[in-house]
Amino acid sequence: MLYFISIAALIALFAIGTMTPINMGVLAFAAAFVIGGWLSGPSMDEIFGFFPGSIFTIIVGITLLFGIARVNGTVDLLVGGALKLVRGKRWAIVWLMFFLGAGLMTMGSVLAVGMLAPIAMPIAKRYKIDPLLMGMMISHGVLGAAFSPITVYGAFTNGWLQSAGLPTNPLALYVIPLGLSFLLALGLFLVRGRDLLRADDQTIDIDDLTSSDNPTVAGSPAPQPRGSDLVPAGTSAGQHATSARHGAGPMVLTTGSPQPAREPDRLAEIESTGFTPLRVLTLLGMVALLIGSAVFQIDVGVCSMVIAAILLVIAPNKHKPAVNNVTWSAVLLVCGMLTYMSVLKANGTLDFLGDAAASLGSPLLTALILCYAVAAASAVGSSIGTLGIVLPLAAPLLMMGEVGLIGFVAAVSFSAVIVDVSPLSSNGVMVLANAQVPDRDKFQRSLFKYTGYVVLVAPVLAWLLVVLPTSV
Repeated sequence: MLYFISIAALIALFAIGTMTPINMGVLAFAAAFVIGGWLSGPSMDEIFGFFPGSIFTIIVGITLLFGIARVNGTVDLLVGGALKLVRGKRWAIVWLMFFLGAGLMTMGSVLAVGMLAPIAMPIAKRYKIDPLLMGMMISHGVLGAAFSPITVYGAFTNGWLQSAGLPTNPLALYVIPLGLSFLLALGLFLVRGRDLLRADDQTIDIDDLTSSDNPTVAGSPAPQPRGSDLVPAGTSAGQHATSARHGAGPMVLTTGSPQPAREPDRLAEIESTGFTPLRVLTLLGMVALLIGSAVFQIDVGVCSMVIAAILLVIAPNKHKPAVNNVTWSAVLLVCGMLTYMSVLKANGTLDFLGDAAASLGSPLLTALILCYAVAAASAVGSSIGTLGIVLPLAAPLLMMGEVGLIGFVAAVSFSAVIVDVSPLSSNGVMVLANAQVPDRDKFQRSLFKYTGYVVLVAPVLAWLLVVLPTSV
C-alpha cells in the first residue's frame, strides 16, 4: 500500500505540475513531508537532510555567474564578434546560429534561445530562409549542449551519478548528446536547407543583425509553454513574463525586436570599449569553470560560487542585477523533486520500481522503452523533472552491468532534453513568438509536427548509436 501511495503521488504531482502553473517542486516538497513524515516513518530532521545542498549550490552558482556575464556585456561582445564571421552566405547564418546556441549553452546560459531567436527569425524572413529551419537549428544547438558540466542539466546528471555511487564521465555526457543533436540538425538542413546551398544569391548584411526595425507579430499569440523550461524570474525591456504551465516560474517571451536594438547606447558602449579588464576576468572565470569541472573534476557549485563572488566584489554595483538571473524556479523544481525521490528511496519505492523495470527480461529493450518514455513525457512536461524520476528508477538496471552506464545515461538525457523544441517548452515558444510568418497557427502546427518527428526519431537514434555500441 505504501508503494502504491508513493507512486500515485509521484504521478499526481507530475500531472498537476505539467497541466497547471504550480511549480512541481512545491508539490514534491509537500509530498515528501506528507508521505515521508506521516506514512514512511523518517523524522522531519531526516527529510530535511534529504535536501540536495550540492545541487542547490550548483544551480545558483552557475546561473549567477552567467548572469554576471550578461550584465557586464561579456556575452553581448562574444555574440557580436561571432556574428561578424558571416560572409554573406545564407547557409552560414543558419549554422552559425547552431554553433552560437551550443556555445552559449556550453557556458551555462539557459536563455540562449531567447537571446538568439529575436535576432535570427527576422533575418530568416528577410532573406527567405525557412523559419522552421532557422528556429530548430538554434534549438538543436542549445539543447545539444545542455549537458555541459557547467549547465543546470549537466550538473544535475553528474551530481546524481556521484550521489548514487556510480562512475561518471562529464566530458562524454556532454559530447554524446551534442553529437546526436548535430546529426538531427544536419538531417534537418539536408531536407529543408539544400536550396541555401544551390541558390545563394542573397547576402546577409551584418547591420541587419542589430537592426532597429520592430517587426510585428502576426496571428494569434504564442501559447503558454508547459514543460522543461529553466528560466530566471527577471525580465528586461522589451519582454514580458508569462507563467510556464508546469510552474517553473515566469518565462521570458520576446515579441519585439532583439534586445540589443532596444539598447543602442549600451551596444555601442560595449562595442567601443571591447574586452575591458572586467570582461576579460569574466571570460577567464567561465573558461576556468569549464576546464576545472570537465578536466580536473572540481566541484561545479563551489567553483562557480567562488568565481561569481569574486566578480561581485570587484564590481558590486554593476553586477547587482545579476541576482535576477538566478533560476530560482529551477532551484525549487530540482530540489523539491530530488528531496521527494530521496524519500521514495528511503521507503523502498524506488527499489520496487527499479526491480520491476529490470525484470522485463531484456535490458536493452528496457533501455529503449525508457528513452521513448522520457521523450514523450518531456515533450509536455519538465525535462529535468523527468530525468529526476527516471534516472533513480534505472539504477537497478545500471547495476546489472548489461547496459553501458555512460551510454545509457547519455541516451536518456538526450531523449529527455532534445524534445524541448516543442512549442510547449520555453525554447519552442521563443521560436514561435519571434517567427516572422504570415500564418502563426500554421507555423505552430509545423512545430508540433516536427516535435513528433523528434520524439519518434531521437530515442531510437540514441539507442542505436550509443546504447547498443556501449553495451556489447
